[in-house]
Amino acid sequence: MGVRPHRRPAANALSGAPAYHRRVLPQSLKDRIDRLPAPSVRAQRAVAIAVVVTQALIAVTGSVVRVTGSGLGCTTWPQCHPGSMVPVEHPEFAALHQWIEFGNRMLTGVVGFIAIAAFFLAYLDRPHRRRYLRLALIMPLGVLLQAVIGGATVRLDLLWWTVAVHFMVSAVMVWLAVLLVHAVDEGDGPRVVRGPAGLRGLLTATVVVLAGLLVVGTMVTGAGPHAGDPQTPRLGLPVETLAHVHAAFLFVYLGMVLAVGFLLHSRADRSLWRRFYALVAVVLAQGSLGFVQFWTGVPEMLVSLHVLGAMAVIVATASLWCATRDYPRSPAETGEARAVAV
Repeated sequence: MGVRPHRRPAANALSGAPAYHRRVLPQSLKDRIDRLPAPSVRAQRAVAIAVVVTQALIAVTGSVVRVTGSGLGCTTWPQCHPGSMVPVEHPEFAALHQWIEFGNRMLTGVVGFIAIAAFFLAYLDRPHRRRYLRLALIMPLGVLLQAVIGGATVRLDLLWWTVAVHFMVSAVMVWLAVLLVHAVDEGDGPRVVRGPAGLRGLLTATVVVLAGLLVVGTMVTGAGPHAGDPQTPRLGLPVETLAHVHAAFLFVYLGMVLAVGFLLHSRADRSLWRRFYALVAVVLAQGSLGFVQFWTGVPEMLVSLHVLGAMAVIVATASLWCATRDYPRSPAETGEARAVAV
């Protein structure tokens, strides 16, 4: 009887390595993630919109913490009280105040989870788009930054300027989240400007005025009656004077928005007009609410509604901003190049 020749395992057609090597080599986490199917555009857009909503919501719930005097319901960070991550019975701190502050911290976890989901979906989308990925990555990093700023705010006993920084970072995050929503359908191609000449420059100036409006608004809050805790020192400036400066910024901002509408009258498509009208409506509603708030002695409920209105103004302004430019996808990003090759 002859000796049966030894058969070598079949070779990998790509690498030349024996086939069984492929079965025994462990897969890295990146390899496993890369094997996952690409998410639908609808799913990406829905999660990106959820990022906008939750980023705005955390600012509103932060105002609830402030107007209810619950800012120091949890006395430290990241723990609620020394030795406890959750509220505990305490002779100096009401249980309601503890749970309001603790609930706001828990909502930060929800915001972070949705931000991570947005980045994960952006990473799974193929081919990768650098701008989309960068905006998506900023979302979880921003939540982490906000958590650190929130912790510093508590540890510094709610100093007015720490609360102001906390709010302004939220405003920036909401703006970037709106850009993320639009980036779902955009590519990495060269920017294409839409709308009449001069519109981009006027809109840029409008955004600068909006930033000033928000900053002065935080100063009004810093000098006002709702500090987050009765013992927190306030900004030593007259509230009425700051409120008048805030209103002046509002009038300048509204005038610039109307100037944008004058430019759009010469040449603009329906998308720009819809976003312009939405912005005007939101600004008028927010301004009216601010005056009512001032005339009625700054009631707690109106404070939180005013913060919600501020978030709506940011979203509407960012939406109009995004409508004035486009980042088209390249043939490789749309799959047209592969179709032509076939």
